[in-house]
Amino acid sequence: MPELPEVETVRRGLAEWVVGRQITAVEVLHPRAVRRHPGGADDFVACLVGQRVVDARRRGKFLWLPLASGDALLGHLGMSGQMLLRAAATADETHLRVRFRFADGDPELRFVDQRTFGGLAFAPGGAELPAQLSHIARDPLDERFDEAAFIEALRRRRSAVKSALLDQCLISGVGNIYADEALWRARLHWARRCDTLTRPAARQLLGHVRDVLTEAIRAGGTSFDALYVNVNGESGWFD
Repeated sequence: MPELPEVETVRRGLAEWVVGRQITAVEVLHPRAVRRHPGGADDFVACLVGQRVVDARRRGKFLWLPLASGDALLGHLGMSGQMLLRAAATADETHLRVRFRFADGDPELRFVDQRTFGGLAFAPGGAELPAQLSHIARDPLDERFDEAAFIEALRRRRSAVKSALLDQCLISGVGNIYADEALWRARLHWARRCDTLTRPAARQLLGHVRDVLTEAIRAGGTSFDALYVNVNGESGWFD
């Protein structure tokens, strides 16, 4: 599943190629792709046509595009979701689920998802932070991440340290790949109980988490297969 570096790489691509553009047409090709939108596919389309994208943001593994109206387009890549920029004349991908066209023409934005675990939704009033994400913690690269509070919360837990790193309500954006890499660098066993960690050990672990995530973003994320690519269809090279 795409983790923070992969989602951040996609966010940066959307910030470069989609922000400032007005949506003129939306085509939902598979209803499961918008199953998180309560109004269904037709309402999803109606909510977005005519809207102008003003930003591209991320919270953990979630993406959202704030709109000029104060609303937002919310997305999660799931296991295999891709946000691709393509010329309209380019042949459709086999697993194309949703297409967005813009007033200024090419490139169009395509949501492609082989396994359909990801999805899109319209978030009313969600430009600053969609309500659906209010329970998701800040990630360790967020300038407002509270390091001291995280360390104390981590040390109060009796669970395995890897389980804590995967808890998106404690620290967001970290999944199996980067939790394992950070624990390896910190020389901590994944099953070590959190309440046995000293403050220096917990702080060192957090430092390794940040280092791993930062290095992975520089490499464009991790691609173990063809399912994760950036908006131009290119693989990440962190592995």
